[in-house]
Amino acid sequence: MSTLRNSVKLIGNVGQVPEIKTLENGRKVARFSIATNETYINKEGERMTQTYWHNLVAWGKTAEIIEKYVDKGREIAVEGKLTNRSYETKDGQRRYVTEVLVNEVLLLRDKN
Repeated sequence: MSTLRNSVKLIGNVGQVPEIKTLENGRKVARFSIATNETYINKEGERMTQTYWHNLVAWGKTAEIIEKYVDKGREIAVEGKLTNRSYETKDGQRRYVTEVLVNEVLLLRDKN
């Protein structure tokens, strides 16, 4: 039951080419976002689609898989956990970011 705590599973389309960085120690990190869609019927009976964007981060072997196989538009499934971080901008403002730390990635349909 403890694996249910802070667990995220998403299926969506990659919004842009993943940003891959190789750190000094040789370890890779991938940063990218995916869009998920939710469809519902509004009060007027019209079918509506709401799109949600999710920021994702992957490390190590997972980042290497993303670098090799994931491109803009690709449909993927990810499993991971939510993380929060903050940083200070150049003008001294504190910004907060929520991201999904990806443990697993499953390649689904290609964009074509």
